[in-house]
Amino acid sequence: MDLTKNEEDYLKALFMLSVEAGTELVGTNHIASGLGLAPASANSMLKKLTDKTLVHYEKHGKWVLTDEGKRIALQLIRKHRLWETFLYEKLEFTWDEVHEVAEQLEHIHSKKLVEKLDKFLGHPEFDPHGDPIPNEKGKYKAVRKLTLSEVPPGAVCKLIAVKDTSAAFLQYVSEIGLGIRSQIKLVDRRDFDNSISIEVDGRQVQVSEKFAINVFVVVV
Repeated sequence: MDLTKNEEDYLKALFMLSVEAGTELVGTNHIASGLGLAPASANSMLKKLTDKTLVHYEKHGKWVLTDEGKRIALQLIRKHRLWETFLYEKLEFTWDEVHEVAEQLEHIHSKKLVEKLDKFLGHPEFDPHGDPIPNEKGKYKAVRKLTLSEVPPGAVCKLIAVKDTSAAFLQYVSEIGLGIRSQIKLVDRRDFDNSISIEVDGRQVQVSEKFAINVFVVVV
């Protein structure tokens, strides 16, 4: 099926928003907000995708991906995260630079290229941001994770992923001296504003609640 880049972006966004919301049903306004568009524009595209049997309309302004729509979305996510891994590991892009380039590369449709890329990288399960990479069948390894804000004082944890993948946030994480698999000790939490004191490589750093809710960890 031939799809435009814009149509593919909608399918991927709808899947990501459904995962974030914890439900397959996503409202028009939520989709429009996630894509930075007016609800009328989002509604028009969703109707086009419905005509192609990739999206199904449910009552009360809710939309759900069909099986085929979900398959295409997962393959786009797979390509995006494989390209991010390639750029980060092989071309020495920083983790705040890879997203924008991968957004372009994910629309290359060569199945052979993706298979070769996956093999060349050693079939990675996670991208540079800690997000799982779907395999060729759309399956991926999910890891139960907490946000740093949920970890009690005194606990030692390992950074496994970030929720906010914007360049500004990733640059800030790097400035603190953190990256994927970095070890963090939560020293103290202030009741006043929920800011947190953490220990990284023997240094104490004060971080905001906003930072803490955008960092995923596992307790070690």
